[in-house]
Amino acid sequence: MASLHATPFSGSWYPGRRAELEALLERLFDGSLKRTGPSLLSRPLAFVVPHAGLDYSGTVAASAYRHLQAAKPERVFILGFTHSGGRPGVSIPDIDAFETPLGEVKIDRAAAREMASGGQFAMVAESQVCDHSVEIQLPLLQKAVRGVPVVPLYVGHLDNTERHAAAQALAQQIRPGDVLLASSDLTHYGKSFNYEPFPAGPDVDRRLFELDSRVIDAAGSLAPTLFLDTLHELHSTVCGYQPVALLLETLGLLPGEEVFQQTLDYQTSAEITGDFEHVVSYGSLGYFRADSFRLDEQAQRALLKSARETLQHLSATGERQAIPPPAASPMLMRRAPAFVSLHCGRELFGCIGRVTAETPLAEAVPNLTLDAALDDPRFAPRARVPDGIAIEISVLTPMKRIQDWRAFQLGRHGAYLESGSRSGLLLPQVASHGDYTQTSFLETLSRKAGLRPSAYQDSQSRLSVFQAQVFGDGC
Repeated sequence: MASLHATPFSGSWYPGRRAELEALLERLFDGSLKRTGPSLLSRPLAFVVPHAGLDYSGTVAASAYRHLQAAKPERVFILGFTHSGGRPGVSIPDIDAFETPLGEVKIDRAAAREMASGGQFAMVAESQVCDHSVEIQLPLLQKAVRGVPVVPLYVGHLDNTERHAAAQALAQQIRPGDVLLASSDLTHYGKSFNYEPFPAGPDVDRRLFELDSRVIDAAGSLAPTLFLDTLHELHSTVCGYQPVALLLETLGLLPGEEVFQQTLDYQTSAEITGDFEHVVSYGSLGYFRADSFRLDEQAQRALLKSARETLQHLSATGERQAIPPPAASPMLMRRAPAFVSLHCGRELFGCIGRVTAETPLAEAVPNLTLDAALDDPRFAPRARVPDGIAIEISVLTPMKRIQDWRAFQLGRHGAYLESGSRSGLLLPQVASHGDYTQTSFLETLSRKAGLRPSAYQDSQSRLSVFQAQVFGDGC
C-alpha cells in the first residue's frame, strides 16, 4: 500500500530540525554564489549532482539547484541507486511522498504507475531501495523549488540493451519543463575505498582533478559507452555510474537542438577536511541546449562596446589597458570559451581566443581584444592599431568530444583537435571563407595543430566539437 516515507537520513546526513536545516541550506546556496558567481544558464535539461552529507557536497550540489531555482521546473526525475547493491533494472518506490523536516515532497503517482506498467520499470516496496543517493537531494530540491513533484528512479545494473530500452521509455515521459537529476559522487580515493592510484599527500587534489577531468570529459560526449569505457580504463570509483549512463542515453534520445555539458562546480572533501588519505570528489554538471549559451542583444552590445573602447584607448595612447563593460550583467559574468577576431578590410589583423573558461566574459573579451591586436604570433609585433579595425566576437559552447569524426557538421560546428602536446582549433565560421568539405576542414584543422592531415582520424587523437555565437560591429 502506498504511503508517506519519512526519510531516515534526517538528523544524520543533515540537521533533523527545520530551522537548522533551513540555515544550513541558506549557507550552502550563499557559498555556491560566492564560488561560481551570479550567472545562471537558462532552460536546463538535466544535471549530475553529488550526494554526500550536505556539509560536504552541499555547496557543489547547490550550483545545480540554483539553476533549478531560476528555471522553476514542472517536475523532476531523480535518478539514484542503492549503495548496498539493490535490484537490477530500474525501480520506483511504491510511496506517495517523501517527508523531510521541510515538509512533504510529493511523487507524481500517475507517471510512476504509467512507467511501471510499461515493463521497463518496476514498482517496489520502498524498503528495497531506500538510499541517500535519492533522499539527500530532497532538502536541496525543497529549498530550490518547493512543491515540485518528483519521480524517483533507482537504477541498478543495466546492460547496453537494457539501458537503451529504459532510456527510450524514460524519454517518452519527458515533457517541456521536466528536469532530470542523476545522483553521483566522483572519485573515491583511499585505502577504505581500495583505490590508491597515487600516494596520499597534498598533491592528491591535483591528481584527483586530472582523473575526474577525464571522467567529466567523457560524460560531456553524451555517449554512455565512452563514459563507461573511460571508467573501466581508469578503474574508476565513480559510484553513480549507472544513473549517469542512463541520463546520458536519455538525453541522446530527446528531440531538439544539440545538447552540451557545462561543469558548474567541482571540489574534493580534502579541501573541506584537510584529510588527504580519505578523499571523495564532487562535481555538478549541467546539460543545456546550445541556445542556452547564447547572449542576448544587450550583452552582445556591451561586449562589443568594451572591445571597441579598448582598441580606441590603445590607438590613442599606445597603452595596453582593457576597458571592461561599465556594469557587467550576470550574463557577462559567465565564464565561457571565447575568441576575438580583428579584420582590416578583408584581411585578418589578428585572432586570439581561449578554449578554457577561466575568467568572466566581461573580463576575457577586452583582454582578448588586446591579445588579438598585439600578440597574434602569425603577425609582426605591433605597438598600436590603425583606425577602422572591425571586431568579431565568438562566444563558444563547451567542448563536446566525439568518437566518430563524421559527427562533425560543417558550418554548424567548430572543431578542436588534441594529440599529445599539440592542439588546434577552427571556428565554425571558417567554413564560410573557403570551399570546404567535411574532410578538408578537418584536414586543415590537423595541419593547424602541426599534425599530418589525417590525424583527426587517429585513435590517439581527441576531436571535440562546439557551436559558437558570432557577432561583430562590422566597422
